[in-house]
Amino acid sequence: MKFSIEKKLAGTLARAGTIETANGTIQTPAFVVVGTKATVKSLTSEQLRSLNAQVVLANTYHLYLQPGTDIVEQAGGFGPFMDWHGPTMTDSGGFQAFSLGAAFGQQVSKVATGKAPMQNIDLEGLYSNKSNPLAKVTDEGVLFKSHLDGSKHLFTPESSMLAQWKLGADMIFAFDECTSPTAPYDYQAKSLARTYEWAKRCLVHWNKLNAESEAGLPEKIPQEFRRALFGVVQGGRFQDLREQAARDLGSLDFDGYGIGGSFTKDDIGTAVGWVNALLPEEKPRHLLGIGEPIDLFEGVQAGCDLFDCVLPTRIGRHGTLYTHDGKIHIKNAKFVADFAPIEDGCTCYTCTHHTRAYLAHLFRGDEITAGTLASIHNVHFLLRLVEKIRASILDDTFFEYKKEFLEKYSR
Repeated sequence: MKFSIEKKLAGTLARAGTIETANGTIQTPAFVVVGTKATVKSLTSEQLRSLNAQVVLANTYHLYLQPGTDIVEQAGGFGPFMDWHGPTMTDSGGFQAFSLGAAFGQQVSKVATGKAPMQNIDLEGLYSNKSNPLAKVTDEGVLFKSHLDGSKHLFTPESSMLAQWKLGADMIFAFDECTSPTAPYDYQAKSLARTYEWAKRCLVHWNKLNAESEAGLPEKIPQEFRRALFGVVQGGRFQDLREQAARDLGSLDFDGYGIGGSFTKDDIGTAVGWVNALLPEEKPRHLLGIGEPIDLFEGVQAGCDLFDCVLPTRIGRHGTLYTHDGKIHIKNAKFVADFAPIEDGCTCYTCTHHTRAYLAHLFRGDEITAGTLASIHNVHFLLRLVEKIRASILDDTFFEYKKEFLEKYSR
């Protein structure tokens, strides 16, 4: 992988650039479409190409369990497996330490609306006697119980690197522990130290896998064609921990950086800015699991180059659609006889061929096509939004575009 910066936006950390991989070039800032199980829910790879998606991210934990990383490796990696031949990414499985462990049964996500820490979290990342979690965090790794059959699996930094190597992505993430946004300071600090130790172990094993793959070759693989490893910055909502993580991981030889963990909705831009002010400028930064339109502007302004999120297809499958005037819920009665497109001026397949009334009919009739058409529009909306953000950096109109978009979207 090779990253280059084309333009920096004065007075901010925002920049426009390019990431070169063995499977194609990504123009940044870019939205990464999530294909959890080597499929973007409700969409085909051909539809992704028609939307001009640049890069797809798959989930290591889910593909490890089904169909298994050996099967995916035999297919040539998850990209060829799903007939996607552009750039690819995989996460590490670390987020499942949160979603199947501390967050299991708690109705808490990685983004909180308040800032009060929970007091009932113990030092192994599990909430005290309030659920039957499927993951337990230790210094060695994360012990998972499969959500499919209850079988036990230990994910370590080393096994995560091997799994992601077999999945064949161009860019992968170091194994980390994602903590709850409500976790107290003491636990965040303990978790941060653990994630740093895991990061060093990931680097050692990733370099070993690269050396083994290049053994016998006449020369080393050029940097732009070598698969990349991103470190993951954690630290919760605490500035000193975030900055410590950025300094520690920034001193290690990662190819790029993911910014993970937990935020409150109001401090995404602030917390990300703390981190990106300290990370090496010449390496790409990926804001993990964030994809709301408003958050994309904040993340770009704070120096992020890549974003991934399941939201466009997840909310689409339930009838919620992005428009420049804000989200609409197509199941509402007012859309039953509305023969306008989802959004005037939108060039996606859904808007150029179908009406709000048709989508309302499909959703009310529980038709499978409903989720596909809604997801096409939502993914198109975010891809075009980030394209326009990139263009506004290049022509120095970012703040004008941000103001214009948010005034209309938020009203």
